[in-house]
Amino acid sequence: MGGVWQTVWQQGDGISRSVALLLLTMSVASWVVILWKSWLLRRAGAGLSRAVRLFWAAPDLAQARQVLARSDRLRLVSPLVLAAQTLPPAGDGSLAAAGDRSQQLTRVLRDALHGVLRRLQFGQVLLATVGSTAPFVGLLGTVWGIYHALTEIGADGQFRIEQVSGPVGEALVMTAAGLAVAIPAVLAYNVLGRRVADLEADLEGFARDLRELLVSRQGDL
Repeated sequence: MGGVWQTVWQQGDGISRSVALLLLTMSVASWVVILWKSWLLRRAGAGLSRAVRLFWAAPDLAQARQVLARSDRLRLVSPLVLAAQTLPPAGDGSLAAAGDRSQQLTRVLRDALHGVLRRLQFGQVLLATVGSTAPFVGLLGTVWGIYHALTEIGADGQFRIEQVSGPVGEALVMTAAGLAVAIPAVLAYNVLGRRVADLEADLEGFARDLRELLVSRQGDL
């Protein structure tokens, strides 16, 4: 396989080499995201369960915040709890202070939850982009390689099967390379997206329970 790539690189023109470099860049970028997100989401799953358990085991909200400061290393739960402290004082005349406190809590907890989810979802767009475009990038390299090979054969004025099979076979390697880049990205996007969805459901459940607690104990935060 290495010999084929060496031949493609040596015989290819600027476009063929650019396509090969683009596929290599997409592959490296997607694998960096896959490995990093796998590590992050594995830690997030264990850390979220532990942080939520310790939070509800605390005797009061003040001690719960202290427990989170030590246990919530990835800051998945802490932003939700701290968001409740950003509520504007009643009667300050702003739209943020309009409505009852339960509505204000819903708004700040929703904003904090979205901030946490953006961190967990980081890299998903890259995986989706690589998975959807890499096959077409490889196909572009294949089409251009075949065109380049046929142009050289036409200029030679002679046609033999050996003249076609070698260059065309090497050009088809670009299609295989595009699929090799796209398939891991698509699989990772689906698997990691499922893990993010599970974490999102747990965080939404915690935010809902926290809101109910704070509504029933206004003034504690």
